[in-house]
Amino acid sequence: MDDVRREVRERYARAARDPRGAGVVNMTRRNYDGATLEAAPKGIAAHSFGCGNPTEAARLRPGETVLDLGCGAGLDIFLASAAVGPGGRVIGLDMTDEMLDTAAENLRELENVTLVKGYIEEIPLEDKSVDVVLSNCVINLSPDKETVLREAFRVLRPGGRFCVADTLFLRPVSARIVANLAAWSGCIAGALTEEEYRSVMNEAGFADIEIHRVKVYPIPEALASMAFPELSEEERREIDGVLASAIVTGTRPGTGE
Repeated sequence: MDDVRREVRERYARAARDPRGAGVVNMTRRNYDGATLEAAPKGIAAHSFGCGNPTEAARLRPGETVLDLGCGAGLDIFLASAAVGPGGRVIGLDMTDEMLDTAAENLRELENVTLVKGYIEEIPLEDKSVDVVLSNCVINLSPDKETVLREAFRVLRPGGRFCVADTLFLRPVSARIVANLAAWSGCIAGALTEEEYRSVMNEAGFADIEIHRVKVYPIPEALASMAFPELSEEERREIDGVLASAIVTGTRPGTGE
């Protein structure tokens, strides 16, 4: 766990300083419309590394309390802040000082935002304290996804909503292929399959679980041979279209308190 955290922290600290030189794939501009990004703080998209738009999918309401796991530079916090309004609250959690500093600068004018340093496996919030948990391509980075989802469930109020963008494997692949994709994409701990994601969410206690694929990532032979020269031709064919982004949602059973 500590080794993975250190590697992720160092990689995203580099990304905060130099988004193009950190070895993290930036897919943000493909997930938000131009008007949304133009309204956001200047440069925030360049420091964002999400694979979807969970804030839009969550259908946030005025007055809600929202937690963003692995908030990074704060793009989804910015959007959530506007959605919940002055009567709501948005909490951004991240373990990387450089990203928290970047988010603080980006969001300095927003009065309903709080930034917290901590781990998504050990959320430093009270039980049943938030209405919505968001995250954008972060849970796949954790080597202990079961604990992350249990923690997300714990901090949700009854009736609360879980809505994250994350990566998925569309079919099982070998450990050798997972390792190569992880090194290439920046997804250190790797993605789950859809079936595994459903199982882990179910075990954490979530109900109404839905997984909607957003995009399948093609890796044609020309790219595969350049990016993964150590893989065989058969293995390179196997990775074409094996990775996808998805919006994953669920609820904590019960009525809101």
